[in-house]
Amino acid sequence: MRLSMNKDYVLWLSQLSPSQEMAACINAEGFQLLHTDQAQEVLSYCNTYQPLVIFADSNLGKMDLIDLVLLLSRRLPTAHIVSLVTKEQSELASASLQHGAIDYLLKPFMASQLKTTLRNARAMQRGLTDIVAVSQSSRQILQLANRAAQTEASVLILGESGTGKEKLAQFIHQASERAAKPFVAVNCAAIPENMLEAMLFGYNKGAFTGAVAQQVGKFEAANGGTILLDEISELPLNLQAKLLRVLQERELERLGSNQRIKLDIRVIAASNKDLRTQVQQGMFREDLFYRLDVLPLSWPALRERRDDILPLTEFFIQKYAQGKYTLSKAARDLLVQYNWPGNVRELENTVQRALVMARGSEIQPQDLNLPACYLPAASFCAGLLKQSKKQAEFDYILDLLNKYNGHRTKTAEALGMSTRALRYKLAAMREHGLDLDAFA
Repeated sequence: MRLSMNKDYVLWLSQLSPSQEMAACINAEGFQLLHTDQAQEVLSYCNTYQPLVIFADSNLGKMDLIDLVLLLSRRLPTAHIVSLVTKEQSELASASLQHGAIDYLLKPFMASQLKTTLRNARAMQRGLTDIVAVSQSSRQILQLANRAAQTEASVLILGESGTGKEKLAQFIHQASERAAKPFVAVNCAAIPENMLEAMLFGYNKGAFTGAVAQQVGKFEAANGGTILLDEISELPLNLQAKLLRVLQERELERLGSNQRIKLDIRVIAASNKDLRTQVQQGMFREDLFYRLDVLPLSWPALRERRDDILPLTEFFIQKYAQGKYTLSKAARDLLVQYNWPGNVRELENTVQRALVMARGSEIQPQDLNLPACYLPAASFCAGLLKQSKKQAEFDYILDLLNKYNGHRTKTAEALGMSTRALRYKLAAMREHGLDLDAFA
């Protein structure tokens, strides 16, 4: 079999070779097929070809499917891993999804199902242009987002500030059939309330004081593509009613005009607030909520997907310094331990600061300048304990120096150390700001 290095690969891990129909389907979708029934050959194929899609059969001899999925997801975190199971193995299918698989197919399956799976993988690859997702929770959210992208339904993205909700919306757009059309993002909290309607829906000349020319609104600018309504919870109630009508009718009227403009548009809304609570408090329209909440996605906080922290850090180092800097082990450990209250936005700012502060090509913990109050409690307490032990040691040395009237040799003998070792201790004490002149 001649292999082309210019194609994307499908790795088929099964004791049974794919049928001619399945192989033809794989080739027709622009993939090149690799097949093995030997578990020990899996890593060799992954290292050499880095397949985009991997079909892992539950009948692959000695290796357990879950162990295989775990191995593959760690070695190729961006691969589209699909488990092949029987109808009686529903629990195994569910477990494989929890351990790194993106999807599963029930045997026997049709070529049309295989084709859909391959196209979803291709669409997901197309969407992964500026988003990093290595942790299992992130990969599962991206899989749901990828499925949402293949529909025309509205999507509601919820998550804390700074988690990357706009990036997820861009992923959905890029993975959809609208990828070549406009993507327009509107931050509803950043536009003055008296200008928001004109910004969203546009206006004609003379519609209000200062409207000296016709202006296309954000909805019209996104026609054919995708519009993101970020911080949708900040939209005033009167505008919520107008937005609902636009979503229902798929048409709008500019301010100062009676002409209706047809819309062909996907709407994605995002919020860092719980919109159900907003509805209960009368701050958000219930009918609009249900119009937007067709396909809800919850983007986890960075502290809940710690496997993404270091890959994101490397991404930002590459983005701002072309990868010319590396992370020390201590810096890597600190990055993973930190709780990131500002999420990905805070991590990006931290990397930019570290690149400025670093004295060499290796970033050290002090270059990150992270506040200790957001380190995990156990780690922070361990640091305090270490500091307390050091302070107790310094106090004991000071007591002995006082007892022997500053005599270094007698103090060293009492401590059971050499005079030279005591000098190092005293130097360390001076670096911590202790005044030893009294014991000279």
